Amino acid sequence: MTSASRRIPSLDGLRAISITLVIVSHLLGTRGFPVGPRAMGAIGDFGYLGVRVFFVISGYLITSLLLAEHARTSTVSLRGFYARRAWRIFPAFYTFVAAMCLSGLLGSLVLRSGDLVSALTYTMNYHYERSWELGHLWSLSIEEQFYLVWPALFLLGGPRRVVPISVAMIIVAPFLRALAWFVAPYPDDVIMEAYPCVMDSIAAGCLLAALRTRLDGHAVYLRCLRSPLFLVVPVLVAIANLPVRHPAPQYTVSITAMNIGVALIVDRCVRFPDDWIGRILNWSPLVWLGTLSYSLYLWQEPFLNHYAKSQANTFPLNLILACSCALASYYLVEVPFLAWRDRRAQARRAAAAAVTAAGATTAATEP
Repeated sequence: MTSASRRIPSLDGLRAISITLVIVSHLLGTRGFPVGPRAMGAIGDFGYLGVRVFFVISGYLITSLLLAEHARTSTVSLRGFYARRAWRIFPAFYTFVAAMCLSGLLGSLVLRSGDLVSALTYTMNYHYERSWELGHLWSLSIEEQFYLVWPALFLLGGPRRVVPISVAMIIVAPFLRALAWFVAPYPDDVIMEAYPCVMDSIAAGCLLAALRTRLDGHAVYLRCLRSPLFLVVPVLVAIANLPVRHPAPQYTVSITAMNIGVALIVDRCVRFPDDWIGRILNWSPLVWLGTLSYSLYLWQEPFLNHYAKSQANTFPLNLILACSCALASYYLVEVPFLAWRDRRAQARRAAAAAVTAAGATTAATEP
């Protein structure tokens, strides 16, 4: 597919690692799984760390695409951007939501008041009394809110405003998290899910994309990325993810350190796809798993439910069912719709080229 050719090396490998962190964190405590939920309390919420990596990648990728389009055309087509995102997100998403609605009607699960409205409007990150099966859509809601706001800001401010806006988001978000701790009715949920409190994760990726060309000329920075001492960065990210006794350092310093550390890791992996780390990330099975990450993200939640004790929620059947549904979603929904999108785009480009050629021919034949 055309879309596959636009993939950035190593990012699918990072997506594969991220979705694995999410899946393993949700497996903890499920019936039949050998490790209980206390493991997460001991080493930190690595499921959310996986989500954080997704946020940084999203900010980096979307901003890179906007910068590239602006460099080609001196503008950004909001209509084109939203159309591409809709083709990518909506088919698999609404198929999943429809399946959950049907399951609710059949009595297989219980949806709570406001679940469907919050899911369909991508506001699940502000709906805290929700069912488990749809609760994970809070992170997709943040992504969609980013898609809604960021391209318009980019178009209004231009490429030169990306850096100051991103830095402002990174600085302001910790203060909003601290404020939410004192005034929000659901402080933990608001801090970890409300867009203004989470925007610095995505902003770290946006900042990386905006600075990447400038960093190309910094020999010291590039040497640090290649140095074996760079291992300190993922170690620090893991340390920052450890649980602490008081939430103040976690919600301010630790989260900021993780965001910056993850952005540096993304930059290193994308810049050097041919070293041993890059070869691992671009290993075909890992890349394949990364391409499945969206469908896996959608479908793992109903089956990896440590509150449920049914056979479908028992390990390893729950993992098999989650992966089977994700495979069906990817190959029966995502791939056909993306192929259809690419064919439509190719047809539009061919039509535009034909019009241009016809105009050039007419101009050449005029006296």
